[in-house]
Amino acid sequence: MLDLFAKCESFTLVKDVREMGIYPYFHALESRQDTEVTMEGKRRIMLGSNNYLGLTVNEEIVEAAREALSRYGTGCSGSRFLNGTLRLHLELEEELARFLRKEAVCTFSTGFQSNLGIISAITGRHDVIICDKENHASIYDGCMLSYAKMLRFNHNDMADLERKLNEVPENAGCLIITDGVFSMGGDIANLPEIVRLAKRYGARVMVDDAHGLGVIGEGGRGTASYFGLEDDVDIYMGTFSKSLASLGGYMAARADVVDYVKHTSRPFIFSASITPSSCASALAALRHLEAHPELPERLQALAKYARDGLTARNIPLRDVTIPTGKGGKTAYTPIVPIYTYEQIRTLTIGHELYEEGVYVNPSLPPATPPNGCLLRTSYMASHTEALLDEAFDIIKRVLDRFPAEA
Repeated sequence: MLDLFAKCESFTLVKDVREMGIYPYFHALESRQDTEVTMEGKRRIMLGSNNYLGLTVNEEIVEAAREALSRYGTGCSGSRFLNGTLRLHLELEEELARFLRKEAVCTFSTGFQSNLGIISAITGRHDVIICDKENHASIYDGCMLSYAKMLRFNHNDMADLERKLNEVPENAGCLIITDGVFSMGGDIANLPEIVRLAKRYGARVMVDDAHGLGVIGEGGRGTASYFGLEDDVDIYMGTFSKSLASLGGYMAARADVVDYVKHTSRPFIFSASITPSSCASALAALRHLEAHPELPERLQALAKYARDGLTARNIPLRDVTIPTGKGGKTAYTPIVPIYTYEQIRTLTIGHELYEEGVYVNPSLPPATPPNGCLLRTSYMASHTEALLDEAFDIIKRVLDRFPAEA
């Protein structure tokens, strides 16, 4: 019999990279998640956080978490299905549903779990799921858990999507799933065309808006709002760990669809509910976003500033086509990848940036194609232009030391 742990012994990449001194993961924060952090005893400019609105350090939100901790204790010790529902959970779901203009919302303990729970409940072995190839890993895992047949279409390629729709049997249910804002490239799904094709072929549409909520759309309502398609997207999924400065996830849809998932989703039924402090901080962040619709606008302005600033320094970015939204508006997302291509070069540059005081996320396979490694930079509404210029000058200086091979 083959030793189950043989694969662990032969997995030497981590050991090799550690020996080279360029291991990029598990750096320890010693301060709050902010635009500047203390990490392992040194100041770093944070260009690697999904804290898009900068609300993790907002004192009103921190105080809301403290109050919930004092009132309800540290946890719920059970699932939402049984003893783990607080009035706070219901308030969060009701207010988020109103904000997203959907009939109902169901919350999950994490964003990853949200995709597992929604997809595995809504689809089954006689259904077909059609996925954009650059969808988040949690979507792929949700598809596997569902036992549905999965077809993948080339990234944002609507002709390929239609080819896949033509493969769906007449007697099968079909769900098209796409990220709204893609987590690696920062580009936006061609949602108008996806919706058009879904209606033509009788499919349903689900949008993972983890990186869209608080970022684009009217008042930060996300990708469907950006295109004016709120009534045409059947399911929204999102997280609280990014713009809403907390932990957890959600599903927004028709009331009967949400009710079905709440009573059939194993990841929902058999998981403990969001902790009181996490629930309260997400609710406070949502209310803050509603009261300050200028925050997403500031974030988009800084995202454009970042893209322009990096381009002016001849730093290699992905050429992204920015689709025009409702009313002719154009949105820039706060995810701007810097392409470094080869794995060791990417890790080396990431390490040098870290040493010089800029934190970015080196992204390697399977998150990227084998020769498409990148440094994922992301921005917050609380960044300043001066701080970004300081970071971009450091990035330029480091990249110049490691030119790409011709």
